[in-house]
Amino acid sequence: MAAQHHIGKAALKRAILEGRVGGRCYSEQTDARKCDWGEILQWEPPKRFPMAWKITSQWQYEPDLAKSSEVEVRFTPQADGSTRVDLEPGTFARWARVESMREMVNSEGGWGGTLQLFAAEAEKAQ
Repeated sequence: MAAQHHIGKAALKRAILEGRVGGRCYSEQTDARKCDWGEILQWEPPKRFPMAWKITSQWQYEPDLAKSSEVEVRFTPQADGSTRVDLEPGTFARWARVESMREMVNSEGGWGGTLQLFAAEAEKAQ
């Protein structure tokens, strides 16, 4: 199954993370395309997983790990029984267009939308 490497204008339908070191991170878009966007660097359930975010500031797939950004995803149990999920970007400074990239990932279709999809799946599992 070959993934297309340009995210484009289609909306995110589903994000898939292969839960292992070296696991692929990709999305299924509403137009049926599959788009690679990351790789699991460390797998430490249930606490955290750092990943390479392989999208450039031009919103293109970048297969070279040395040129990708890093994002750490952490899960912290809360007193009320819920779990706090934190995304911490690491190496945005590598990019020439860092501010425009921050705007994109903070937009409605960015990481917040991905976290909403994750929360919906977690609720189904309970």
